[in-house]
Amino acid sequence: MEPTKPTATEDGPRMEGDSVQTSDAASALEAVVAERDQLLSERADLQDRLLRRQAEFDNFRKRAERERADVLEYAATETVRTLLPIADDFERALKVESADKEYARGMDLIYQRLADALTKLGLEPIASQGKPFDPNVHHAIEMVETDDFPDHTVIGEFQRGYNFRGRLLRPAMVKVAVKKTS
Repeated sequence: MEPTKPTATEDGPRMEGDSVQTSDAASALEAVVAERDQLLSERADLQDRLLRRQAEFDNFRKRAERERADVLEYAATETVRTLLPIADDFERALKVESADKEYARGMDLIYQRLADALTKLGLEPIASQGKPFDPNVHHAIEMVETDDFPDHTVIGEFQRGYNFRGRLLRPAMVKVAVKKTS
């Protein structure tokens, strides 16, 4: 390597190779700053992706729990729906007079236990008799022209309707009064 020749500057004596060393240091500094900026950008990107993945996982977990609860509720709904005809048969059987009072009393007790169990599960009967007709909870089977009752009032119930956990499970089948046309 050739020796450098001293040159005069305002700051004092300088060597010719100093400018090369300064430019090398500046370019090295620029490279380090660029690498730092790139690493910071990558870090921010990775943090953003991590937060998004955590949020997606949390949403997935909540959705899975909600779907599981819905499946369990649906299973209970179907179970209760299959038991409703049995409850209807009990109600019809209890309306028939029986010569054996002990037998009738036993049937009534069994029906009460069934009704209590269904109520604990969330089954609620829909009150219909004497109420205004509501197509959301009533299914009109018969319409009777009469002046004895207000127009569109339920005057008879063929089959009781039920709500299960706040949702309509089965509409009530009813007889509805309508005004007589003259």
